[in-house]
Amino acid sequence: MPATKDRTSRNRAASRPSRPSRPSRPFTLWREVLTAYAAPALMAGTAGLVNGQRDLAVAACTSIAGTSAVVAFLVGLWLRRGGRPRRWTVTTPSFVLTAALLITAAGAAALLGWFTAQWVPAHTPVPATPWLERLRIDLPVSAALAATIVTLRWRATTPALPGSPA
Repeated sequence: MPATKDRTSRNRAASRPSRPSRPSRPFTLWREVLTAYAAPALMAGTAGLVNGQRDLAVAACTSIAGTSAVVAFLVGLWLRRGGRPRRWTVTTPSFVLTAALLITAAGAAALLGWFTAQWVPAHTPVPATPWLERLRIDLPVSAALAATIVTLRWRATTPALPGSPA
């Protein structure tokens, strides 16, 4: 005797009452900044310790995590703007807003890294050292990651403005 298919199983999920969705946590700037510092410090610091790269372990807690925290603070502060978002930041597609802030933050950090690595040793008594050269990579990468994560988290917690397209 052939087995018969239960045709009602496909619609079972649709007939179940849906659970109320959990409301997303509000965007809290200090929590974002703390996470932006702790996450790269732990990840890069652990990698530096495991691989025996002392310079990476030190950079994890200074230039990498510090840049991430500063960028998260500045981007979050700018996005919040006193608790009221700018209309265009809510109506612009998330990908476009994230890309714009990523490019801006990474570009500014890359300029700062270049300035610090090139200009400072040439015009001050600070010698050119390997940790100064690390800034050319550490700063833009940290800034790009922090700007992306904070922007996406902010967009996830910000309600659409009334009358704006969804």
